[in-house]
This record gives sequence, structure tokens and C-alpha cells, in this order.
Amino acid sequence: MTTPPSPVVWTPAGRVRGTLAVIGGGGERAAVYERFGRRLSADGYAVGVFESDAEAAAVWLERADDAPRVLVGSDSGAASVLRLLARGAVAEGGIVAGALVDAEGAQPADEERTACPLHLGVLADADSRTAVVPAEPLPPAADLAAIAVPVLAVHGGADPVSAVDAAAAALRAVPDLEFVETVGGLHDALNDQSHRSVAARVVLWLERLRGGDVHAPVVRTLAPVEAGRA
Repeated sequence: MTTPPSPVVWTPAGRVRGTLAVIGGGGERAAVYERFGRRLSADGYAVGVFESDAEAAAVWLERADDAPRVLVGSDSGAASVLRLLARGAVAEGGIVAGALVDAEGAQPADEERTACPLHLGVLADADSRTAVVPAEPLPPAADLAAIAVPVLAVHGGADPVSAVDAAAAALRAVPDLEFVETVGGLHDALNDQSHRSVAARVVLWLERLRGGDVHAPVVRTLAPVEAGRA
């Protein structure tokens, strides 16, 4: 059996609670997802980042010992994740961020991708970039309807590259979809100014997935008990 290319991996210091294979977007190197990888690994999840190599990501994840195994894709990587899941790749779930509705669009400017000063600095570093390859279009609705695992979609509410309403409409065909909007957020939903809140939302979703029912809350808000009542 052929050994897939090795990803850049962030591994938890203690017990591993699950495994994430991240497929980067157009022209992105693994360094773009270092902050995401470190944060998720701090919460117990092993994170491997692949630079647009979807097939290698699928093979690596299939061989992972620690479930839930989740495919993660941003920008053009989102389409790759959905295609892999539609064809039955071994995974218990998928996460897509900034899914491209129009794969023919021009490469976005850094200021369209994020308003986070730190992430803008990462994007400006030559080590974060590689040659841009043509973006993969989203699978058709019939293929999305064949996805048999839960999918979490995160999308910027003010994404100038892929409008949030168009993305929500395109992904509606996924049978088990949770769609999260970052309020006022731009295209790089995992790395924008709300990256801490997004990472927290991802962890909550992963913990529900790990529990066996992604729809069963782990924590919930209760109304306060009125004074004088048991």
C-alpha cells in the first residue's frame, strides 16, 4: 500500500480525543493553519494539515487510530472535503469553512480573507504561499445529498468572496448540516477575527460528535430558578 505524503501535525500532549485532517485552500501552505492546529490540539484533537492534497488527507485519516475522524476544508479545500464525503471516504464527520460557490473567481486579496492583524501577517509571509491551482467546484446537490455523516459549515457573514446566503443555499442539500455564520466575518472563517469563538464552536461540535449524537447537547442554557421556588 502506498504511503501518503506526511502532513504537518499538531498532537495533543495527553489523551487524543479525535483526529482532524485539514485540506488547505488555494495556494495555502500548512503554516496558514498553525494557530488552528495548536488550538485544537490543546483541546485534545490531533490535527494534520495537507496542502491541497485531498487524496492524501483521506488516506491518512482512514489510517488514524483515534476517532472521531473528521475531514476539514477551507476555501477550495471545502469542495474537496464534500467530494470525499459524498463518495464515502472513511470519516465520522466533516467541517467546511468559506465554501466557494463560484470556483471560477479570482484569488481573493488578503483584506478580503481576514481582518485579523496576526493572520494578515501570516498571509503576507512567503512561506505561507504556494502556486495557486484551479479551485474545485462544489459537488452537485445530488452528490451532497449522498453525504452520510454530519457536516459543520462555518461561513463569514460578510464574506466578499463567497456570499453567505449563496453558500447556505448551495450546502442545503447536505442531509445533516449545521451552518454557522460568523457575524461580520470575512472569507477565512477559521482564521478571521472571531477565530477563538469559531474554534470553541468547532470543539463543541466535535465533543457532541464524539459523544455519538451530534445533535445531543453537552451543555445547555437553563432559565434561572425563581426566588422562593425549589
